Amino acid sequence: MSIHEKIRQVRLLKGWSQEEVATRLGMSLNGYGSIERGETDVNLSRLEQIAELFGVKLANLFEVNEKSVLNLACEQNQSNWHIGSCSPEYQHLQAELEIQQLLNEQKDKEIEYLKQINALLTKSG
Repeated sequence: MSIHEKIRQVRLLKGWSQEEVATRLGMSLNGYGSIERGETDVNLSRLEQIAELFGVKLANLFEVNEKSVLNLACEQNQSNWHIGSCSPEYQHLQAELEIQQLLNEQKDKEIEYLKQINALLTKSG
């Protein structure tokens, strides 16, 4: 997940509009929107402002793990949130992730099964 995607995710988890974030950062809506769309290279000072506004550590925006975005947005010590305020969205995304993992496991099993069938057909052919 890229930085601009993480910024968007944290904003959504906070329940803020792009306009609200742009205003708090002293930016135009188009300027902030281009950050979230990945159309603008964001300088370090702007990233620091965004991280501070969201109440997260700047390093968290650079982490590779997608789950870290949800975790950092929900951590009470990183922001003034109560864990329950993002819980439904977090649970929904967690459930979707688990479904995708199950589908991937099933797909891998089916591929293995088809490989076995192919090997048997090749031997008998």
